[in-house]
Amino acid sequence: MRPLPVAILAGGLATRLHPICAHIPKPLLPIAGRAFILHQLELLRCNGIERVVLCVGHLGEQIQALVGDGGKLGLAVDYSFDGGRLLGTGGALKHALPLLGDEFLVVNGDSYVPCSFPAVQSAYFAAGRPALMAVLRNDNRWDRSNVVARDGEVVEYDKRAWQPGMSHIDFGVMVLSGQVFTRYGAAEVLDLADICRDLSLSGQLAAFEVTERFYEIGSLQGIADTEAFLSRKAQIA
Repeated sequence: MRPLPVAILAGGLATRLHPICAHIPKPLLPIAGRAFILHQLELLRCNGIERVVLCVGHLGEQIQALVGDGGKLGLAVDYSFDGGRLLGTGGALKHALPLLGDEFLVVNGDSYVPCSFPAVQSAYFAAGRPALMAVLRNDNRWDRSNVVARDGEVVEYDKRAWQPGMSHIDFGVMVLSGQVFTRYGAAEVLDLADICRDLSLSGQLAAFEVTERFYEIGSLQGIADTEAFLSRKAQIA
């Protein structure tokens, strides 16, 4: 099965990291000796991914200047710029659909997600639903749990309000069909969290459970943990 393209959501303002990211986009933060985005792209290539679409906004031209067309990294990389205003995570994906096609993987731009992307993709096609979310048993360990997962389905997802039974958390990897955006009509600014909640409540969001934790650079503690993990990984390699 040919790997689906991957959209990386890398257009946020990184307000939680101000002033560190005042003049540099979060994906370019130096982690374990190089820009974080390079760690992400290497992970994707090692999982057999061939095409990546970087959804960028804030200082996105800096990311493009570093990564280029991805050729030196063994990937084909395209860019989808938000334009004059930030479109939100869902709006950025909708805007990028002409580059992504009918079905695609999604990765958060500030997350390092050690998992099998081929397994995630296979689970998506086996589930026969328009969306799949990788989830991790969390029990509020690394962040507040936000998923009720049962029998291969996300029964409820809510990033804003904890609900009884939420023991899992979204891992930072999804597979989406472009058709999930049709219900939002001409809306340009969309939050992927709202889309996922709608999908979960309508029984359209499959779940794929992973066991290894994710790493993120959206907070100072997250940066420290990611730095330590990727440094150890480099030493082993």
